[in-house]
Amino acid sequence: MHDVGVKAAVRDRYGSPDVVRVVEVDRPVPTEDRVLVEVRAASVNRADLDAIKPRPQFARTFIGLRRPRNPRLGIDVAGVVTDVGPNVTRFKPGDEVFADLFGPRDGTFAEYVCEREKRFETIPTGMSFEDASTLPHSAILALQGLRLRDRRTPQPGDRVLIDGASGNVGPFAIQVAKALGCEVTGACRTEKMDFVRSLGADHVIDYTTTDYTRAGVRYDWILDTDSHHSLLAVKRALRPGGVYVTLGGNDRAILSLIAAPVIGRAVGRQMGLMLWWKPFDRDDVAKLKELIAAGKLKPTIDRRFALDEIVDALRWVDDGRAKGKVVVVPQREVLGS
Repeated sequence: MHDVGVKAAVRDRYGSPDVVRVVEVDRPVPTEDRVLVEVRAASVNRADLDAIKPRPQFARTFIGLRRPRNPRLGIDVAGVVTDVGPNVTRFKPGDEVFADLFGPRDGTFAEYVCEREKRFETIPTGMSFEDASTLPHSAILALQGLRLRDRRTPQPGDRVLIDGASGNVGPFAIQVAKALGCEVTGACRTEKMDFVRSLGADHVIDYTTTDYTRAGVRYDWILDTDSHHSLLAVKRALRPGGVYVTLGGNDRAILSLIAAPVIGRAVGRQMGLMLWWKPFDRDDVAKLKELIAAGKLKPTIDRRFALDEIVDALRWVDDGRAKGKVVVVPQREVLGS
């Protein structure tokens, strides 16, 4: 049995953020080991926009060739458990939880989500729902992008470059790298340079005027949130034995990265796409909470939008205007704030 009248964002075709609309859907009833969570905040990620376009194009193979198989959108969520299935043991109604629900099921740009209890964790002590919603996808990517499969991370004193330092992942990556004791450079647009400095970056590059691969500085570690340079160009900016990790890019960039491990070995560097990503890994969630408790990591929210304003929220991120995260909250929260 389902209740009617719950809002959720959907899209039934690919395109720009304008294809997204808010509709009424059935509110699910949790079964087995699932929990029903009332959404208090859900943050926007580049992955949400990539699922709308889609990007890269070959992603259609997985999410639907002609149209999306799942019309719902949103992966990050923070909220309150309101009901639980009969087999749930970890949570009870009233618990405050957050999650990265990346995958084929219902999306988090909605008033309620329902998923297996193992996918949720408790919100860091004292943290708001809005701040908590910014962490699950982007902060985990930042942690894992600064750690290889063999657990190698940048060392104190290493030069680290974060390319795309002002968006979803970049601000977290700067703070994680600083917590590791690194000398951090952030690359961003002109109008975001002061913001990136405020995050703790030691140096800031305006990528609209300066190509870091030709600037004559070599780094021990480069984390690229969206590939725009060739591997040979990146090599010029890496010290021998250095690491280049990218989180994605367009079709051409992704295809070129297939050869990255081979090229990297040939030139004495480690280079490639981050294929070891483990969404919302429990150990990494614990690490995030540790960094937050120590005051070494803090979410940065650029703007808040109501669920009914989801198209505007997506456009704001898609246009590259956000400094940090954009959060979507139910209308009742916006009006009550």
